[in-house]
Amino acid sequence: MRDPLRRDRNYVFGYHPHGIFCFGAFCNFSTEATGFSKKFPGIRPSLATLAGNFRLPVLRDYIMFAGICPVNRNSIDYLLARNGTGNAVVIVVGGAAESLDCVPGQNCVTLKNRKGFVKLALQKGADLVPVYSFGENEAYHQVIFEEGSWRRYLQRKLQKLLGFAPCLFHGCGFFSSESWGMVPYCKPINTVVGEPITVPKVEEPTPDIVDMYHDMYIRSLTELFDKYKTRFGLEETESLLIQ
Repeated sequence: MRDPLRRDRNYVFGYHPHGIFCFGAFCNFSTEATGFSKKFPGIRPSLATLAGNFRLPVLRDYIMFAGICPVNRNSIDYLLARNGTGNAVVIVVGGAAESLDCVPGQNCVTLKNRKGFVKLALQKGADLVPVYSFGENEAYHQVIFEEGSWRRYLQRKLQKLLGFAPCLFHGCGFFSSESWGMVPYCKPINTVVGEPITVPKVEEPTPDIVDMYHDMYIRSLTELFDKYKTRFGLEETESLLIQ
């Protein structure tokens, strides 16, 4: 994570990639595990997640205690309007669909047709900030089914019905990294925060304006990935796949 952001602006952070459980998003923006308040003084982050998570009794209480909110219009409107400026809503842009492509060694984000967060930023006049976590996909190993197979088809159907993707994955065991289990592999997750993209307030943005800022966001995210990839163990030839 990097230089402080201006306190007189509001922000929409786009977090990538989703991974299996969004460990990087949770630790960085819902806890002080990485010292967010010291790195970005005066900025109040709020992580947004699927509204369906708030229907599960125990999970609901846990994520509410952590300050996580549903990723819907009412919640985001409130969070970006509270206390004037210095607010930051963190949205995992790729969502459940992106988690189906989460495998170690692959850097793939679902973004081409995800433009709602850009439109929201324009309507609120909130600056867009790309965020990428190197190592998010390394926490678990997932079985990836080929596009067009009946297993992949079933995953997509269940994703639409349930709101989350039913991934088939495993980590390591409680007592041994050689056995299979639900404990994530001991791999570092390094999160980098890009330069904010200044966004004007446009109450009714046209598709052309949304597309323009969406393209700017994609370029900024790609540049952020390329700038830090070798520092966190990737080859210079590695590229970010945007689908």
